[in-house]
Amino acid sequence: MSLGTEVAPSAGGTADPMERVRMVVGEACAGLAGVSAETVLAEARRNLYPGITPAELELALVMAARTFVEVDPGYSYVSARLLLDKLRREALGFLAGGFDEAGQAEMAARYPAYLKDYIARGIELDQLAPELADFDLDRLGAALRPERDLQFTFLGLQTLYDRYFLHSGGVRYELPQAFFMRVAMGLALREDDRDARAIEFYDLLSSFDFMCSTPTLFNSGTRRPQLSSCFLTTIGDDLQAIFHGISNNAMLSKYSGGLGNDWTPVRGMGAHIRGTNGNSQGVVPFLKIANDTAVAVNQGGKRKGAVCAYLETWHIDIEEFLDLRKNTGDDRRRTHDMNTANWVPDLFLQRVEAGAEWTLFSPDEVPDLHDLYGPEFAERYVAYERAADAGEIRVWRRVRAVDLWRRMLTMLFETGHPWITFKDPCNLRSPQQHVGVVHSSNLCTEITLNTSADEVAVCNLGSVNLAAHVGPDGLDADRLRRTVRTAVRMLDNVIDVNFYTIPEAERANMRHRPVGLGLMGFQDALFELRLPMSSRGAVEFADESMELISYHAIEASSDLAAERGSYATFDGSLWSRGVLPIDSLRLLAEARGGDLDVDTTERLDWDALRAKVRSQGMRNSNVLAIAPTATIANITGVGQSIEPIYRNLYVKSNMSGDFTVINPYLVRDLKERGLWDEEMVTELKLHDGSLGEIARIPVDLKELYATAFEIEPSWLVDAGARRQKWIDQAQSLNLYMAAPSGRKLDELYRRAWRSGLKTTYYLRSQSATHVEKSTLRGTDGRLNAVAATPPAAAPSPAPAPAPVTGAVCSIDDPECEACQ
Repeated sequence: MSLGTEVAPSAGGTADPMERVRMVVGEACAGLAGVSAETVLAEARRNLYPGITPAELELALVMAARTFVEVDPGYSYVSARLLLDKLRREALGFLAGGFDEAGQAEMAARYPAYLKDYIARGIELDQLAPELADFDLDRLGAALRPERDLQFTFLGLQTLYDRYFLHSGGVRYELPQAFFMRVAMGLALREDDRDARAIEFYDLLSSFDFMCSTPTLFNSGTRRPQLSSCFLTTIGDDLQAIFHGISNNAMLSKYSGGLGNDWTPVRGMGAHIRGTNGNSQGVVPFLKIANDTAVAVNQGGKRKGAVCAYLETWHIDIEEFLDLRKNTGDDRRRTHDMNTANWVPDLFLQRVEAGAEWTLFSPDEVPDLHDLYGPEFAERYVAYERAADAGEIRVWRRVRAVDLWRRMLTMLFETGHPWITFKDPCNLRSPQQHVGVVHSSNLCTEITLNTSADEVAVCNLGSVNLAAHVGPDGLDADRLRRTVRTAVRMLDNVIDVNFYTIPEAERANMRHRPVGLGLMGFQDALFELRLPMSSRGAVEFADESMELISYHAIEASSDLAAERGSYATFDGSLWSRGVLPIDSLRLLAEARGGDLDVDTTERLDWDALRAKVRSQGMRNSNVLAIAPTATIANITGVGQSIEPIYRNLYVKSNMSGDFTVINPYLVRDLKERGLWDEEMVTELKLHDGSLGEIARIPVDLKELYATAFEIEPSWLVDAGARRQKWIDQAQSLNLYMAAPSGRKLDELYRRAWRSGLKTTYYLRSQSATHVEKSTLRGTDGRLNAVAATPPAAAPSPAPAPAPVTGAVCSIDDPECEACQ
């Protein structure tokens, strides 16, 4: 056949470019049911013109394939493979110093030699660490799995291309399997048998069983290996300390760290300043500076800097703090780019429930409240209230607790901030309460580590792909154990090979060695198991799966301690006393007088593990945390973290463009029942990816594929509570509410508190992005990977966003990718 046009020849190219086009498209469609090479070629023909260049032809082919993603999810893989062909030509040609290309079938033979050339060129360009040349590159090249290049969706590969693969002058020279091997080699640098460990780590990453967090993927094996994900700081109460904290923010953000700042120690509005004999303007002006710093330092140009400010609920500036994200009022006292979070003590919610009053203080007059929690906090707080009534405290104000609570929930609904996080469970269940206090969480509310003036807490993240560990028969416990053990070793290695930008971070990380192993693909796993998110079965699976991950992660860290030694501050920790995360629930329940609604069922032999931990120690002060996985879930092609599915068909926006996303599990089921056709696609668009109003779809499928805003959010809280009992840190738990009201929000967040959750994340109402009602063809992906299109091949404009209903940010806000 002929595509019916003439293609401009390329230097060193094949004699018949059209023959290669047919070969590449056929190869891209091979092994995929429901796709057609002829369909892609026919669509591509519409955008070709005489004299089209090879680069423009590559773009036209990718665009042609992605047009049909709404028809069949298989076309997302076709699009990725066509983009992969373009990437191969780019990378191989760069290393060859001229034109070079290879089909997928040729890469098994070519990848080993390519790996050696790639390492040499990366070192020459001063991008890769010279130590990588000391590995046995022949052995590592032979271990590469070229067929794993084919498992990417278009969104996954486009994301890697735009933001992760190494490049020189805008030309990518890093292919996917070399990327995973580079990350693995960087994490194996300090291993005794580093070649074997690099292969082990590579196999885990390239199989998508586990994925490191974005900073690790960005920087492992490079000259500046800043691999840590999250940093937590406490800001001191003087100008030097405040601006030192803001400077630390800038240095940490430069190398892709997400930031959580504890601002509670900074004195409030009207507090006395002895040095000038004046009155303080409070914390808000400094938050404005921190906000602008995050915008200015944009993580090396790879993604926007991101920071979250935390303030405790008794701070005199709390009411102004609640207004920071409003679009009205004095803009000098607004932080439009900064996330904010309430750090809520149990006593406040107890006062809310009792209909009592709440007193606000300036921290310079009540300095010890910052470091107290549980009954000790309550006792000291009441003493300060008596002192205020006696005229012994200068700056204070009393409000009805329920009025402040309502305002907190109102601002959360109207602006999406501040988030609600809980001080006491974070501290009462912290393994490290013997050496410090948890003063805040991080940017994404899953990290709960101690901070002080001398220590900036650091966490090193990665996530198990739960979807890869389930099948029709349930969870593969043996495979999960293998994955978790290797993953914990990889995360522990991050601490030793890491490039630290500030000394306070290095000091904390080397003393306590915390890591945060989490999970993603929870919704995909439920689809495989045929469990609706809003079901007791899903809650039980959340419990069972997290118990297994927790057990094996703790065991792996203890075994690493036997091999490498315990972390420096192990003695005196909860671990050293045989108190594991499941046991620390008792400490929280006791502090609350038994007011804790958590299931405490255990399935595994925890007594044996307690004994092991006491005798062997722990390599890491903290082991578990569930991060949002916004970007690495895209790379691996699964649902984010523990999120319910957003829509079954929608347009996803991130820094790589707009992408059509369709639920492949739903399409599979509809095909099996003879219901997948063009009319069904139209109906899915009409109803924004929701099945509820589509009469043809059976009830069981509507229940299984219910979307985020169709699920009663209490199910998410209940599943979160089951996970939280096994986790020594916390989880990024988004809550969805289609039609929020004051009563519903009050009930939901009190339920979260009473269920023992440590933190919550975004409250989400309807997203700002909806499916274009006419067609999705041509709307997804800006295709930053390829040259600008000529007029004849220009894509259709992306759909205009629909109005936001109720709160906050889009479900797929590209600025929410700062953690993973």
